[in-house]
Amino acid sequence: MTTETAPADRIVLPGGEMLTWSDLPEQRPGTAGALAALAARVVPAGAAVLVAGPHDPALLDRLAHAEVTCLLRGYPDGAALASRAARVVVGGPTGLGDDERFDVVIAGAGLDPVESVEGARLGWGAVLARLTGALRPGGTLLLWAQNPMGLRRLVDTDAWYARRDDAAWTVTGVLDVDHPANREQLRDRLAGAGLRPDAFFAAYPDVGGRALIDADELAAVTTCGLFDAVLHDAGGNGFAATTVLQDPARLAVDALHAGLGAALAPGWVVLATKAPASGPVDDEPSRVLPVALLQTGPAADVLEVVTGPQGWRWQVTPAERSENPAAPFATREAACRDLATLDGQPVPQGRLLRTLLLDTALRQDLDGLRRTLRGYADWLAGQADPDGELGGAVALATVDNVLVADGAYALLDPSWQATAPLRTEVVLARGLRRFAITLVTGGYAHPWPSTLDIAGLTVVLGGVAGHDLDRATVSAAVETEAAVTAAVRGLDNEGRGVLLSELRAVEPTDPPAGPRSYQQLREAWLRQREELTRLTALLKWTEELLTSRERALRRAEVKINLLSGSVSYQVGRLAITPARLARRGARAAKRRVREVLAPKPQEGQ
Repeated sequence: MTTETAPADRIVLPGGEMLTWSDLPEQRPGTAGALAALAARVVPAGAAVLVAGPHDPALLDRLAHAEVTCLLRGYPDGAALASRAARVVVGGPTGLGDDERFDVVIAGAGLDPVESVEGARLGWGAVLARLTGALRPGGTLLLWAQNPMGLRRLVDTDAWYARRDDAAWTVTGVLDVDHPANREQLRDRLAGAGLRPDAFFAAYPDVGGRALIDADELAAVTTCGLFDAVLHDAGGNGFAATTVLQDPARLAVDALHAGLGAALAPGWVVLATKAPASGPVDDEPSRVLPVALLQTGPAADVLEVVTGPQGWRWQVTPAERSENPAAPFATREAACRDLATLDGQPVPQGRLLRTLLLDTALRQDLDGLRRTLRGYADWLAGQADPDGELGGAVALATVDNVLVADGAYALLDPSWQATAPLRTEVVLARGLRRFAITLVTGGYAHPWPSTLDIAGLTVVLGGVAGHDLDRATVSAAVETEAAVTAAVRGLDNEGRGVLLSELRAVEPTDPPAGPRSYQQLREAWLRQREELTRLTALLKWTEELLTSRERALRRAEVKINLLSGSVSYQVGRLAITPARLARRGARAAKRRVREVLAPKPQEGQ
């Protein structure tokens, strides 16, 4: 919405507003899913809510059941969001009235973008105190705080202390004592402001978050396959098409296994409660919060993992559940999703199959690889129909969607399902090919020759799994991969064709898809150099072989020429010439005799 069409009666300008500055262009549409779902959960109906700082408009749409006041510093942002809020205050925290009180305060972009540079600078602690003062006793603060030693800082190619862009009004880092640098410092700052932290969530990969995971659970359950898959997805898709120092997905998963998944999170989302007016706040929080909130697609598609009597289970609320057609498989897409199949289902426990395979490959454990791959292949074959075909969710079971616990295999997310049955060999080849691509393009050490291409390594892995795959089956698996990925990404026929060409062109010397990592680009360069060295050596050997053959041929020609001019050669030629002439004459005589003895045709016939 432009400033000319903004409802002026909803915008309040108390002074200090930044008339031409906007923070909203930095917000990526559709990235507020997990944070918006958490906000909708903690905001009761009819509550007075203060949304401080720039937020994705999708978050305001999720708070339609409450009375929302937006606190912004840029007037263009206030004009754009005025139609979604009951009131918009433009001018920073000093623009709030001293007597204004709210049930919930949401600062999901942090406290730095709340403060206007056109007025007196307050600093992080003073802004927190001002927002806490705007809370009613017993009210809730939902706050995002950046981790100065988090994943984004560790993989960023630009130093945090060297920022000179227009948005760098405040350059924060571990040297800034006004900002909390870890969870304990953040907890102390909140307690000093009169707030009791109820829950900490690790936010991946950044503001808004594709995933919010309970920080205590993330630090305690280091072998959880669910967290492994979530952090790998957030690290890969959250940094897609960007240049980084090293692979953020690999670093996030390594931090999980080291128990540092919460400590190295790019940021934290904390829920804190203000002490009630009647006395100190209770030690135990009253609300029950999910273990994780996961954005799996559009902003509305957010899955929750909650704790039940039998352990963790999936939860999909009616507002978040996508509507499916009456016949979900009556389409031309290769796969479709039905989130309703997850609602109330237990979350399987175990380690991610991809991680187990990488672990055994790095340790050169061929026996472990054989057992794990054969278990995966037998699990697929055990669910095939009599015709040897797999349908439904198991037809899309790959190494990054399967968990292993005590030798038992289970699907992590069965909401994606194939619309048509697939041959078991194709399903197995697709899963093994994805692992082969991860193995070779990621630069992982493995026990197989480096001269194998992707299809060749897939065939080898199939043999280890006890199945005789061929390149035709692998080619069919590539086409299936392109069709399924196109359905997941929502690509049209042209995009699917481009994707298929890219998948077919993957070589062991290529860097992995996703973020452009300097570390992995260097590994790809080393593989390319090694391949060029091998090809150069092969070319040199071929040239030497051709040269030796050419020299031998020349020596033979010289010897033949010498022999043809010698006396013995001339005498031998004179000796055999009469015999050759006699042989030729004998053949001619025999031919004439046959012609004479042959019966002649009678006249008139």
